[in-house]
Amino acid sequence: MTIPNPNPDHALDAEALYTVLAQQVKTGLAQAENVAIVGIHSGGAWLAERLAKELQLTERLGFIDVSFYRDDFSEKGLRPDVKPTQIPFDVDGATILLVDDVLYTGRTTRAAINELFDYGRPARIMLAALADRGGRELPVAADFVAKTISIPGQQSLVLQRADDGRFSLTVDHV
Repeated sequence: MTIPNPNPDHALDAEALYTVLAQQVKTGLAQAENVAIVGIHSGGAWLAERLAKELQLTERLGFIDVSFYRDDFSEKGLRPDVKPTQIPFDVDGATILLVDDVLYTGRTTRAAINELFDYGRPARIMLAALADRGGRELPVAADFVAKTISIPGQQSLVLQRADDGRFSLTVDHV
């Protein structure tokens, strides 16, 4: 169930949402061992980069592009902006913080987890998302989420990063 945003004026303040998410992650990972961060291209990768810097985990930062792992690959084909997956650390036994910008159906998360297991067997995978828009098709829930936002199915929530690194969120019509 998606909870309507009680304060729509601040719903799309991506920088404020990032601050909330970063605090949740810092608190939630305080006792975790062997932590690594993996961002899902592209918005999740941007968030992961900033989180890794704040948590001093830049040596344990990786990126995933789930294009080849999606269950709709045969229908949609290959996107023109496919990025290489880069996981420069040992996944075995690690606590992985998987980072995405918007949690929606859960299919991207499932694809990312499948790909992570091709690199090894993590001790634990935790999910962080800037926004949860509901609409789940798979039983996936974020451990850390800055905001639950209700938007119609024919719209998408898009994270953008400016040249100065600042984040913004827009609602686009599909």
